Amino acid sequence: MRPTCWRPRRRLADSLATACISVLQCSNPREKLMVARQVTRDWRLGRIDHRFDALPPDRPARPDQPELLPPHQMPRRGKGGSERARIAMIHALAHIEFVAIDLAFDLVARFGDGFPRDFADDWLKVGADEAMHFALLDRRLNELGSHYGALPAHDGLWEAATDTAHDVAARLAIVPMVLEARALDITPQTIVRFESFGDAKTARILTRIVRDEVIHVAAGTKWFHWAVNRVGANPQKTYQNLVRAHFRGALKPPFNDSARGQAGLTRDFYEPLAG
Repeated sequence: MRPTCWRPRRRLADSLATACISVLQCSNPREKLMVARQVTRDWRLGRIDHRFDALPPDRPARPDQPELLPPHQMPRRGKGGSERARIAMIHALAHIEFVAIDLAFDLVARFGDGFPRDFADDWLKVGADEAMHFALLDRRLNELGSHYGALPAHDGLWEAATDTAHDVAARLAIVPMVLEARALDITPQTIVRFESFGDAKTARILTRIVRDEVIHVAAGTKWFHWAVNRVGANPQKTYQNLVRAHFRGALKPPFNDSARGQAGLTRDFYEPLAG
């Protein structure tokens, strides 16, 4: 029997693990947003125990659409500022944010038992941010006559999660400190593109998102240091070894050194990996 989503409650009744898993079990995007927000609120209000009595699924529930394709089979989005091309770009970004909700809640459910409470504070806040980002982008798709699921998407983000499910340091190195850090590099250019297309509304949404992504990369960097320091390893060397082991290809410049620096991700981490 397929599990159903955990329903919002007004009393402390669940462990943190089961509450986070309830987000992962939601396939319906609208319901996932509601449950993610409720879990974050209940945790903040002290209604959820800091207990880890269940394991997250290997893969979260997904809606029937979008169709998930290997990255090399994804159709080209087209160039220029046509409405079709803009919808394709926004849909791709919406899918990233949708998967990022699960990444945050999986991180807490899978690894939170080995960290202090403020690890959960940080990552549940990240998960709520990602839910808000997805809602903004999905609303924008609706305004343009489309919706999330109307186009295919690829599953590269969750593949990264699967590859690092055994090691919290690897998960932190790859997801916030490589993939989300890459968003800091390219989103400012994407904002300029939408502005040049005359789409100021999407540009404003992306400006809000990139500000939050600095905070998310900072959370990844903070907890990566914590995880590595507790075993007495060198943070920069450990990061570089993990990226070489779990990330295909070199990191691509140009880097947004300013935004990365604000997040505590200094050049001595990533420059030796630049291709």
